[in-house]
Parts: sequence; C-alpha cells; structure tokens
Amino acid sequence: MPDQFLTGNEAVAQAALDGAVSLGTGYPGTPSTEILERLDHLGGRAQWAPNEKVALEVGLGVAYGNARALVTMKHVGLNVAADALFSATYTGVAEGLVIAVADDPGMHSSQNEQDTRRYAEASGAPMLEPGDSQEAYDYTLKALELSARFQLPVILRLTTRICHSKGRVRTRTERAQVPAPRYERDIPGRVMIPGYARPAHVRLRERLANLARSEVSAELLVEEGEDTSLGIIADGVAAAHAREAAPGARLLKPGLTHPLPIEAMRAFAAKVDRCVVIEEGDPYLYTAARAADIPVAGKPERFRFGELNADRVRRILAGDESPEPEPEEPGKPPRLCADCSHRQVFQTLSRHECIVAGDIGCYTLGVMPPFEAMDTCVCMGASVGVGLGLRHALPADQARRVVSVIGDSTFVHTGLPGLAEMAYNPPATGHVLLILDNDTTAMTGLQEHPGTGRQIDHHPATSKLNYEAVALAMGITRVHTVDPVEAQDEFERLLTDALASDELTLIVARRPCPLASRRLAALQAEQESSS
Repeated sequence: MPDQFLTGNEAVAQAALDGAVSLGTGYPGTPSTEILERLDHLGGRAQWAPNEKVALEVGLGVAYGNARALVTMKHVGLNVAADALFSATYTGVAEGLVIAVADDPGMHSSQNEQDTRRYAEASGAPMLEPGDSQEAYDYTLKALELSARFQLPVILRLTTRICHSKGRVRTRTERAQVPAPRYERDIPGRVMIPGYARPAHVRLRERLANLARSEVSAELLVEEGEDTSLGIIADGVAAAHAREAAPGARLLKPGLTHPLPIEAMRAFAAKVDRCVVIEEGDPYLYTAARAADIPVAGKPERFRFGELNADRVRRILAGDESPEPEPEEPGKPPRLCADCSHRQVFQTLSRHECIVAGDIGCYTLGVMPPFEAMDTCVCMGASVGVGLGLRHALPADQARRVVSVIGDSTFVHTGLPGLAEMAYNPPATGHVLLILDNDTTAMTGLQEHPGTGRQIDHHPATSKLNYEAVALAMGITRVHTVDPVEAQDEFERLLTDALASDELTLIVARRPCPLASRRLAALQAEQESSS
C-alpha cells in the first residue's frame, strides 16, 4: 500500500485494521472520537459503548477469548474505565488489548488536564507514547504485539496534537496473522477474589519487570543530535517541539514510558553537560528521573499548564519566565447553534431563576450569556447526584428551585445510576430531572448511542433505550415528554408544576438536533440513490 497522509487518529485506526483487531469499542470524546469512526469506515468492526467502563470490559472479554481488541476514550473517560483497568492488569489477557487514551493539554474540549501517564504507573499498565502519525501507526501495532507477548493490556497515550495533526504514514502491505479466537479456562488468573488476586499482583510486577529487561525499550528509544552541551529528554509531541526549539541538542525520546527506561536516561544524562526534561502536563519523566538520582532540570510550574510549542520550549531552555504574549486574535467563545432546542430550555430555566446542576455536552453552553442558566458542571452524569445533594441540603424555598439537566447520551453514559439514586433516596422536596434529548451525541460530532436506535454507521440498531420506561420501572411516576420548541407553553407549564411539587419528576425535552437530522437525511438520500 502506498504512503498515506493521515491524522494520528486515522493512523491508529489503520493500524487496528492491519493488526487484525477483532473489535474496536469506546465512547466518543474529543480528541479520540475519529479513531473508531475511521475504523468503521475502513471496514473494521467498531461500535460505540454506553460508556468507557463498559467499553473496556467488552474489550477485556474479547482479549480473554484470544482475540485482539482496541478500546478508545479521552483522558477523563479513563476515570470511568479505571475500575476495570486496575483489575485488568492483574488478570492479564490472552491476546492483544490496546487502550488508546487521548489527553487534552490546554483543555480545548475538556474539564481538566489530567495526565494519563499517572494511570499507567498506578495501574501497572505498559504505556507507549507516539510523537507523530507514523509512530501512532507503528506503536499501535507494537502495543498489540506487546500485549499478546506479555499478556497485559497496553495504554497508547495520545495527545490533541498527535490525534489531529496529519503526517505521511507508511503502512504494512499485509495484515497480521493471529490465532483463531478460543476460550481457555483460567479461574485463578481471571477471577479476582483475594486468594487469586494476591499472586496475580506478584505476576503483574514480574511481567512489568520482564518487559523492562527486554529489548523493547531500546527498540522504541530514539537518540539523536550531536551537541553534548545540551541534552533533552522528551516524550510524545514534546520531542517534536524540542527538535524545533533546539535542533542541535542531543535528544532522547523514549517510546515506552511505562516502565520507563531509567538506566538509558541515566546514561544519556551522563553524556551531556546539561540535561533538561521537556514534557507536557505533569512532571512525570522529571520526577522519575530525580527519584533515581539522575541530574536533570525540569520546566517551571507555569509551563505545566496548557500545550507546549517550540516557543514555550525555548523559554523553558532559556529559563525565561516573562509573561507570554496574548494570542493576536482570540477565538470566539463557543455558543449554542441558532436553531438549537436547548436555547428554549435555558431561557425557561433562567426565567424561573432555577439552580441548575448541569452536565457534560453541548448543552453545557447554557452557562454562557445570554442564558447563564447553569450553576454546576463536574463530570459526566454528575448533574443528577449534585442536584440531589443540593436538594437535600438547601432550605425548602431554595431546594425547590434546583433542577438537574443532562443530555441523552450523557444520561446513558452515567446518568442511569443517578436516576436510581433519585428514586431510592428522594429529597423531601422531590426533584426535577430534565433529559435534553436531541437524538445524538452532539458535542463530539453527532455520534450515535443506545438511545438513538442507530449503530456507529448510523444504520438502525436492534433496540432503542426508552428513558421514560426506565424511569417508570424505577418507581418515578411523574414522567413527561415534550418538544420544548413546538410546545413551549406546555414545557413551561410542566416545569412550573414540577418545581412546585414535592414529588420526583422526569421531563424528557425531546427535539432532534438539526445538524444530526440533516446529516441523517443526506445519508438516507445517498443510500436510496445507490440502491
């Protein structure tokens, strides 16, 4: 196959196909979303899961069955999947399981800047960090091979620039040959009761030690440059910035960053007069080096925040902590689309002076002027629990103003447990939960979920989650569905009555996203013309 011009996400998808991945699964989240969409487009088997924890559990099952799996998510999604991850490294896998996690330094579309490298260290998962599209392809294949060889799930840590920047990629001419899937019973290795988990932990550490002693670390280690007056240790995209900022410096770039090649780092630091660690996010490499008594310098604390670039790296190397210039043309703040039904919802909530416990999605933009109708936003699914907590704590007159607002995809993701909590531990003043159902996962690019009734390729699924029926099954009797645009008066009446009541109320504000509707209509027209 000739070279291709691919983003990092596209390269990972191509590698999954060429690496004989049996199933790709995950939850959409910028900057990782396009991996599974591309895999599906290439003809691979890909599907959206309700959330990242379920995706990792499904991927783990695939790997237990001696087949290969790719699980994708953004960095905050790993929080949701962490419960499975920490036991998955104990159980190990029979074949390749790669967890592609996309960090978002600078928080372009995220609520925090957490560093996935900490999760690899804490869970005991090997981790590879590509620095461009070619490495995204190569390291995905390598991660699949390492996972099968050392029987551990492997984290592929991406960042925003790697995910979305394009580069030339040379791909394999033939797909990998892997054994046929099969199940081999291994109760002590797969059932993590304490008696089996204790030796499993020892086994995990032995596997990591074997990996550290193997040739893999050296194979994925890049050392280049002639000037020994300055040495730079950098991982991922930070290495590219370092090359541009100090082209003559000697550079060490580890591709395997857990377990770290500490002795290679020590030997490198001894070759140069001055050694500086350049990395985005937390001082992960720097802390490990200093703990091993390697004489390196790190970056000032101010450069822990946001993405790095060549200019910022120059400042780090020069010890320049002067104020950085402001962007010449600051971007426009995001806002709800002009024809979005969420506008009517937030206008009504603002008019009633509601205390709104919000959630993650495009409707989070209800916090922006002119609405300013959102008071909290913590993480996926938190709107229900936070709203309930406010209801429990506040005096009755304020408690009756509290409303939880959540989108349809987010409700499926982690809102369902909150609904169970709402039914099980109802506040004295009741509660009002609004599901803003626009029939898509809008913020990340109009992906499907179990509530849309469509699969990743937008074709019909075998089922469609009914939120109203779920609420009724949990014992919430005041359940209403309304179009907040076509029936504005009815929506306002339902909200007014719910706020005045001491009962639990679910209102599903249902109106399809116009962008998603237009895209589905175009897809349908395309299918009809080709049939």
